[in-house]
Amino acid sequence: MFDIKKVKTPCYVISEKALAHNLDILGTVMEHTGCKILLAQKAFSNFCTYPQLSKVLCGTTASGLYEARLGKEEFGGEVHVYSPAYTDRDMDELVKIADHIVFNSISQWKKHREKVKNCGRNISCGLRCNPEYSEIETDIYNPCFTNSRLGITLENFDENQLDGIDGLHFHTMCEQGADVLERTIVHIEEEFGKYLGKMKWLNLGGGHHITKEGYDLAKLEKCVNYLHDKYGVQVYLEPGEAVALNAGWLVTTVLDTLKNGMDLAIVDTSAACHMPDVLEMPYRPMIIGSGEAGEKAYTYRLGGPTCLAGDVIGDYSFDSPLKEGDRLVFTDMAIYTTVKNNTFNGMPLPAIYLEKLDGKLELVREFGYNDFKQRL
Repeated sequence: MFDIKKVKTPCYVISEKALAHNLDILGTVMEHTGCKILLAQKAFSNFCTYPQLSKVLCGTTASGLYEARLGKEEFGGEVHVYSPAYTDRDMDELVKIADHIVFNSISQWKKHREKVKNCGRNISCGLRCNPEYSEIETDIYNPCFTNSRLGITLENFDENQLDGIDGLHFHTMCEQGADVLERTIVHIEEEFGKYLGKMKWLNLGGGHHITKEGYDLAKLEKCVNYLHDKYGVQVYLEPGEAVALNAGWLVTTVLDTLKNGMDLAIVDTSAACHMPDVLEMPYRPMIIGSGEAGEKAYTYRLGGPTCLAGDVIGDYSFDSPLKEGDRLVFTDMAIYTTVKNNTFNGMPLPAIYLEKLDGKLELVREFGYNDFKQRL
């Protein structure tokens, strides 16, 4: 691992070696099934790594115009885009760069289909469908929770509007295994199976934890091959997290320690600004060398330097007391960090480093006052 004393904090460090490990797994899945795997840029958009990722993955998927442009300009390969709704202005640009456009409703498809048809490019169009089944327990990440705006339910699906539609898109999962996919396919077939044989492709969305240790790759491959063989469709997967899982760290420095009923430590990293999912999900990121509260001799509650009272990262224990200047390393900090961070309270954005395959550190980007000011 890199020397944590050689980086400025706070900073993200992305590992090419860890990315290569994930790519090996994803490449094997494609080889065994013929499916196409895309990078979901909503989870990981650090385009300094795109030359490496694009050697294996088939392209990118975007949530809107800017991500689509980034995929087109920096990654290459196929450019897929899905949004709950498109503006006329964005569609004018998307038809110039997108290879697949997925529509969230029949009305959106009817609104934009002539523009797509007359753009002079061969764009493959699809509909996002909601099978009204998901095993995600946290509603904020559940595309199929009650009254969700994401995807067309069977009740609202109009089979008379399928002329020009090449594929169906389902995104129902979040950080889940192939067993969940297997159970979900049952519901997809029950609701929309009669239309799958009419399609050229089927996109199973993201949320597949393919590169997580213990993931059942054989079951994933069985599911993909089953759909391909039964319906004759090209199957797409678009993981974000699985591409960059465990491929990055966030390094922080202890600024101060104090007491208020327990030991507290202020670090130069903010949960609210630099790893928002800690508060949104919520979850407790791991720190190298730390333990659960009470597990080791000295327990601290770590908080950020913002004025938000709830800017708390979590409770951790250490073998020795923390002191000003100590450095701590949070793991699995490549995903949903640089794409979601912000400058609330005027917090500086962390620098971004790339740990190359040869172990050398490359400073990719530093941020300063102007990055804060120019957003306002």
